[in-house]
Amino acid sequence: MIRPLIASVIISLSLAACSGTPVVQTYRIDVRQGNVITQEMVAQLKPGLTKDQVKFILGSPLVVDMFHSDRWDYVYHFKPGKGEAQSRRLTVIFEDGKLARLAGDVVAGDGWLDGPQTTQPANRVIDIPPATKK
Repeated sequence: MIRPLIASVIISLSLAACSGTPVVQTYRIDVRQGNVITQEMVAQLKPGLTKDQVKFILGSPLVVDMFHSDRWDYVYHFKPGKGEAQSRRLTVIFEDGKLARLAGDVVAGDGWLDGPQTTQPANRVIDIPPATKK
């Protein structure tokens, strides 16, 4: 009588011990959404570029507001399988169909793609100086 009881207790404890630590981890893929904007792309932007030229450099904008057609928003979201999600935003503002300003947290030479960020970069507004004639 006691022998089957002890055997069932040992089996139950063995099975309970196996359930505590997962042996096989589930694989989670890296999820990238939106437009990848590099600092080299932003460095190519010059004042006075047309919308077609900006679209050629940066690609089609993710968000075009129907009420503000002179504002394009490029949003990039990266969620690694393990770790913190990262979001980046770049707003391109046109005046009279020409590039006037950039706003957001992606700047030429900022290096946000070079490695993980420990703090969220602050938004920056960049006024593009007028082009000089050569």
